[in-house]
Amino acid sequence: MTSRLLPEPSTPRRRTVVKAAAASAVLAVPLAAAATAHAAEAPAFLHGVASGDPLPDGVLLWTRVTPTPEAVPGSGQGPDVQVDWEIAEDSAFRTVVGRGTTTASATSDHTVKADVRGLRPATAYYFRFSIGDVRSPTARTRTAPAADASAAGLRFGVVSCANWEAGYFSAYRHLAARSDLDAVFHLGDYLYEYKTGEYPAAAYTVRPHRPAHEIVTLADYRTRHGAHKTDDDVRALHAAHPLIAIWDDHEFANDAWSGGAENHTPGGEGDWAARRQAAKQAYFEWMPVRASTAGTVYRRLRFGNLADLHLLDLRSFRSQQSGVGSGDVDDADRTITGRAQLDWLKSGLAASDARWKLVGTSVMISPVAFGSLPAHLLGPLGELLGLPEGGLAINVDQWDGYTHDRKELISHLRERGIRDTVFLTGDIHMAWANDVPAQAATYPLSPSAATEFVVTSVTSDNLDDILHVAPDTVSTVAEGAIKAANRHVKWLDMDSHGYGVLDVTAERAQMDYYVISDRTDKNATTSWKRSYRTRSGTQKVERADAPVR
Repeated sequence: MTSRLLPEPSTPRRRTVVKAAAASAVLAVPLAAAATAHAAEAPAFLHGVASGDPLPDGVLLWTRVTPTPEAVPGSGQGPDVQVDWEIAEDSAFRTVVGRGTTTASATSDHTVKADVRGLRPATAYYFRFSIGDVRSPTARTRTAPAADASAAGLRFGVVSCANWEAGYFSAYRHLAARSDLDAVFHLGDYLYEYKTGEYPAAAYTVRPHRPAHEIVTLADYRTRHGAHKTDDDVRALHAAHPLIAIWDDHEFANDAWSGGAENHTPGGEGDWAARRQAAKQAYFEWMPVRASTAGTVYRRLRFGNLADLHLLDLRSFRSQQSGVGSGDVDDADRTITGRAQLDWLKSGLAASDARWKLVGTSVMISPVAFGSLPAHLLGPLGELLGLPEGGLAINVDQWDGYTHDRKELISHLRERGIRDTVFLTGDIHMAWANDVPAQAATYPLSPSAATEFVVTSVTSDNLDDILHVAPDTVSTVAEGAIKAANRHVKWLDMDSHGYGVLDVTAERAQMDYYVISDRTDKNATTSWKRSYRTRSGTQKVERADAPVR
């Protein structure tokens, strides 16, 4: 990799210092005939460009190069090629503030990253890549406010659970069209590992996976990541806003834990450690994400003195889920975070001087009991949520299955007087607004320690999808029963697909919930569904009458 600093312009500007890095990998499998046909014009940028993990002085840039027609994702083919990048203050690139060169090679599946530093805080920039005279699309990104800045407000898109086969990613398109976002949080399940026709069933598949078989090898994971980044809405989202992402289970396999997964059989799918490493390698190659020193996604980003964002990895270190021979949910030896990550989170929350402590968690931390539901609803919800068959009426894949870690974290918030902690969550394919009680059984007589906003899925099945009934019919019974049995649950929507927009000021953090009209319609429209907020100092959610304008 080589990088070039621009000469000082006539008016003083910050120098741009650059570190560019290519990801690493091996192996192969072709993408698709359509992509191969387009690749006949190689070299080309067929998978768009992206940015991520904004800092006050920098941002991570990403692209993937197709140097020759046969060099499709996962193929392991194609020569090394020099890739130039540049970043500017304007979309016409009249005021370029940084340039650099890196190498795309088959060992990184021809993906490249440039970790650009020396930029100005809270500033929009434009960037692009090139190979000779061939240029990538131009994309926009934005840096974070200075660490000590008194930011007036922040606004983030929030998404989770985008299953290619279940529908189109219209939620991404509508977020891409907004010009008011500082970044987009992706809380996991950016893609799914299943074979075509398995989830959802073939009769309800909107578009088939690539590759068609369940992904297991490095080549498989690369191929599926590559397929996702041929989607117009995916590319639009990445071109419009920096992404801040964590993984959940389906970037690996369903209900993944440190030693395996529900959707992994060693006899048929090989060694779990090898599969997990392949999935991680492809993820870091194909996503605009900085790996932590531990090679994972838990990390911390700061947005002035208004918000610290603590991002969690709840798959790499967790114990096996309860109900499958691995102990009781209250067992102190069982963990969802791992000791090191939980200590890191606790110390970061205690040391934060930001008004809001945002925690990106891929699975729900609020306790929820489902035992009050009628049997005809508990069955479909069990299918959706992965409740143990004939066992506990709780979701053991969430923090409910690891109560000792949750108790320790909530006790830490209470004992240290840590206020204004907001958990941001995906995974469950439903939208929720919750208080996080210190003691659920006695709430609201006992206090709330934090709040939680859960966003629904982009496309993945929810309750009405599983039952194949009209929205807001069967679900109304389930929603009422859940709220009656869980008084800290203030709202839930079991039937919609869409996204959230989190708006943060010193006074409050508000989640505006938006839904799309039809996940199977590529041109689906969007509409506002509901808004909830938490006022600073209250540790409770309340309904807001309208979205933030």
